[in-house]
Amino acid sequence: ASLSVLEGRDYRFERVWFWGCIQGVRGAYYIAEGLGPDRAAPRSRLYSLNCVDWSLLTPATKEMLALAEEVKGRFQGDPSFEYSLAEINAEAAARLVESGKEPVMKEEARLIATIEQIDRAVGIVPRGAFVKTPLGSVHENRHFEGLSLVEAKKLSSYFHFTDPVNLKNKTLLEKADLDPSTDFLDSLEHDIPRGSWSMQLEKGGTVVVLRSLLWLGLTFYHVPMTKQFGYVYFGTGEKNLDLPFML
Repeated sequence: ASLSVLEGRDYRFERVWFWGCIQGVRGAYYIAEGLGPDRAAPRSRLYSLNCVDWSLLTPATKEMLALAEEVKGRFQGDPSFEYSLAEINAEAAARLVESGKEPVMKEEARLIATIEQIDRAVGIVPRGAFVKTPLGSVHENRHFEGLSLVEAKKLSSYFHFTDPVNLKNKTLLEKADLDPSTDFLDSLEHDIPRGSWSMQLEKGGTVVVLRSLLWLGLTFYHVPMTKQFGYVYFGTGEKNLDLPFML
């Protein structure tokens, strides 16, 4: 109910959805994402410590993302908690000191970067759920009626909902079979390391569930032959760096 308030006039979101929860040592961050008409545009993100009061997060910067990659260990659950950069990245710490700033990274900045990392790495949609217009904006595909039962069982039927990387490297021959309006994203089939997704059919084969083994706690679902799909994250906000040794 508190999320419906966020769709009100203050933020002008077309849709708000519950993204998930990052569990800290002393408390949890509940996260929501606000979407505008162009689904490819950067998302607005909000967090709450109590599911009642929501704060808008600033967009992730390249520096935030780079530093967050180096921070190890659990989140504290306190947005004002400060990580000492001298221990994490001496160069970044020196740059901040030179510019007259404190050599610290606030947990709120790590939270922003982690949500962005998870969305980029494991935020997924079924093939055909979104269309790209010739002008480049991305919209929900009104004609999408869900994946067929056969297609729903293939990793290649699911796309990363972020700027493609592998697509740019495909040959013209490989691109010949692609529809530019729907195949404008990278599929999960070439994800590295291979085996970083677990796929299961649940509820008597009526629901496809994908779980990320790279970001433990990310679960995606799709009900074949329907428009129903989505993902949610419930975890510690830590990447599973041991995955290559587990496969």
